[in-house]
Amino acid sequence: MKRILTLTVAALALGTPALAYDGTNCKAPGNCWEPKPDYPAKVEGSKYDPQHDPAELSKQGESLAVMDARNEWRVWNMKKTGKFEYDVKKIDGYDETKAPPAE
Repeated sequence: MKRILTLTVAALALGTPALAYDGTNCKAPGNCWEPKPDYPAKVEGSKYDPQHDPAELSKQGESLAVMDARNEWRVWNMKKTGKFEYDVKKIDGYDETKAPPAE
């Protein structure tokens, strides 16, 4: 009896997500997303709009630019000495505000 009850509960638990959406309102094959009730079709300007701060969004771009500049110094040092140096502060002539010298 316990086994039958356990199997029934497991079957219901596995079948529950499948019952949440029946797939009858698909716009195209595989495109079956639709918003929940009362969720706007257009998020911009609604209460769900996240209103991201442009300064926060640009932080990653700035950090990637600084990383690229350090990598330029590493490559320049590798070509010059034949040895890879991870710590850019150990590279002779390194200046974080300038690009490496032209070859």
